[in-house]
Amino acid sequence: MRNETHLKRRLGPVLMIGYGVGVMVGAGIYVLVGAVAAQSGIWAPLAFALAGLIATPSALSYAELSSRIPEAAGEAAYVEAGLDSRALGVLVGLAIVAAGTISAAAVLRGGAGYLTLLLPLPNEVVMVVLGLALIGVACLGVLESVGFAAVLTLIEVCGLALVIWAGFSVAPSPDLTPLPAPYWPGIAMAASLAFFAFIGFEDMVNMSEEMRDPTRDMPRAILGALAITTVLYLGVSWAAVRAVPLAELSASEQPLALVWQAAGHGPQLLAAIAVAAALNGVLAQVVMAARVLYGLGRRTPALSVFHAAHPRFGTPVLATVLSGAGMIALALSAPIEQLAGASAIVLLGVFLLVNLALIVLKRRSAFAPFRVPMAVPVLGASVAGAALIAALGGFA
Repeated sequence: MRNETHLKRRLGPVLMIGYGVGVMVGAGIYVLVGAVAAQSGIWAPLAFALAGLIATPSALSYAELSSRIPEAAGEAAYVEAGLDSRALGVLVGLAIVAAGTISAAAVLRGGAGYLTLLLPLPNEVVMVVLGLALIGVACLGVLESVGFAAVLTLIEVCGLALVIWAGFSVAPSPDLTPLPAPYWPGIAMAASLAFFAFIGFEDMVNMSEEMRDPTRDMPRAILGALAITTVLYLGVSWAAVRAVPLAELSASEQPLALVWQAAGHGPQLLAAIAVAAALNGVLAQVVMAARVLYGLGRRTPALSVFHAAHPRFGTPVLATVLSGAGMIALALSAPIEQLAGASAIVLLGVFLLVNLALIVLKRRSAFAPFRVPMAVPVLGASVAGAALIAALGGFA
């Protein structure tokens, strides 16, 4: 049966905002709050606020680029157009596929761990079954995939709202009285860690060819998702440091469950919501990686086999199966820390190149349906470059 070469344009801005919030929130906030609090103490909300500010320039750069070049191969198309190198564009695209697959593996591994708290099953079996099920959903159709992700996102947001309510319904932690002075080196380190929780807006641009009006709606969706996520992170982190003593919070791998328990509730509900968050994160990354492979198939003959959409489902099935299989294999073989660290380094390198590409494109032509000042990509490139150097030092 002949495959079509076009994806179906079925997505509007509301579903895309839900997709963006889901992929950013993912499962990260459910474990990161404790680690951020360990570095910054009760100033964890400030660390998340700074991380959001660090992410904003690159998010704005992606917003302009998505209006200039609304293609499925997102970053690959941006770098090729801006830096005049098809080879570099393809390399960036493959890096995004790798980062998405690695990130999905990390989230799948973490989500399976939460699920085994609820069901007495071997961790490996849970990872394989969940992975195969999500690959199936991703193959069915983009509206079905993103619609399902939107339902999971709603569950995530409700769960985080419950955490915020729980954290503010109990007596404040003794650590808040008296309020300690901010320790800026620790806050800076915590902000660099919290930045990982904002990664995900870059995935959105790879869905451009399946949006009804990407030039207008994609920039709005990126900025809307980033704003919603920042507000959620500030509320959750403040509720956590308010409700749980820092020694317990920073030592826990399930910090939000401690907040929920501080209000007198059992941990099962939060564990179930964390599983929903993990499923959402995995699905979003698999869908994104498949779209990048689809876009790369248009750009290079070596990958042309992936530039094909199923005639009935309108999805790149072969690319989806390949990225999903790689995700399951990595989840079964590598620890979360290594997966997350590798993903962050790859993405920071991509952010640097994307911001540089926008600088060049803006010098060539000032026109774009959505425009940001030149200072935005300059700042984005500087921040990404500095963070990449710091990450490489820590990873080595």
